[in-house]
Amino acid sequence: MSLKFLKELSNDYEKLFETEMGYDVVIYAGKEPNVKEIHAHSNILCIRWKIYFKKQNILPHLFNIILRFIYSGNIELENLQEPDVMKLLIAVDELNIQQLIPYIQEYLIKHQTEFLYQNPIGVLETIYQHKTFMDLFTDLWDFCLEKVCEEPKILFNSDEFINLEESLLESLLKSDNLNMDEIKIWEGLLKWCFAQQNMENDPTKWTKDDITKIEESLQRKPNFGSTLIQRKHFPLFASWIDKEDSSHYGKKNIPYDFKLLYHSGRDGFDAASFHKNCDNKGATIWVAKIQGSTILIGGYNPLDWSGDRVWKYTTDSFLFNLADGKDISTTKVGYPKIPNYGICCEQNQGPHMGVLVCNGNNNWQNYDINAVNYPSIGIPYTTFAVDNYEVFHVIKK
Repeated sequence: MSLKFLKELSNDYEKLFETEMGYDVVIYAGKEPNVKEIHAHSNILCIRWKIYFKKQNILPHLFNIILRFIYSGNIELENLQEPDVMKLLIAVDELNIQQLIPYIQEYLIKHQTEFLYQNPIGVLETIYQHKTFMDLFTDLWDFCLEKVCEEPKILFNSDEFINLEESLLESLLKSDNLNMDEIKIWEGLLKWCFAQQNMENDPTKWTKDDITKIEESLQRKPNFGSTLIQRKHFPLFASWIDKEDSSHYGKKNIPYDFKLLYHSGRDGFDAASFHKNCDNKGATIWVAKIQGSTILIGGYNPLDWSGDRVWKYTTDSFLFNLADGKDISTTKVGYPKIPNYGICCEQNQGPHMGVLVCNGNNNWQNYDINAVNYPSIGIPYTTFAVDNYEVFHVIKK
């Protein structure tokens, strides 16, 4: 006969976590000035946690909750403020502790309903920013979307409405269940358009230029399929391709078309999927969002991605970094310092430029600490994962 004292075992591991006896791992959680040193044991982390990264965006007290769960399997949410429970949900998603996602989601819906009712837009925005994993957040998304559809004034009267991303607003409007007259929805859409163009709501004060801007904003444009970038990014890319100042091109005079070839969330993170969609296509530009951050990175390959274990000479490629992906003023761009090592093509890798490389299956490495192959563009990590990455075919008009 065998006996299992799982509760006692859990208590003992929890005591080990609390006393920190014999720790051999130091984790720094949070950002200055709210940084905390947390102690742990490597053998337990290796067994209980498959993947872990340095996560400055996770608050120390939330990291402690996660670490306690890793040690003991115990988690208490009752003492957390509502916004912190939402942050904890995003943190366990980023750390790939998927067994906690449905539990925290259910807790929010059952026990923090009032918070969700008061902040449905904020919750939807947070989920949408992690849309690579939206299938994991379906219950929470549907709950908040239903509330917005029942009471659309929550959306249209919110101070945050005019700051919604175009793609998220389109997604909300496509639900087609908004309990509001169409004329009111149209008025709300106009208000959003005015805000994007920094225009007065009073038509008597509009110039001809203002009217043209509104016409352009309301035109039904073809969906270019990206979940990472907006149309405002394409003039920026075109300017860099032609080695001009960042503001050289505007939306009306871009000399290139950008066609989505590959989307890791749709096609898979593996190298084979990347090459299947991108080889022998000619010039391409790729964009990736680093997990747990607002950072967009990417690069332009003026040649192609075909070949295996071959370096390709180019002076026209570039790497870029947008510290805040929504704000194009936060960008840095760099062209090759050593053209012989501008582009590397390997069938078991994704994009590889200089010594910035996607090793397949979302394992990214940035070896160029000394900025030998390309100038430093300020990528703050040597090893990282991305929420998603996309590749666009660049076609001269």
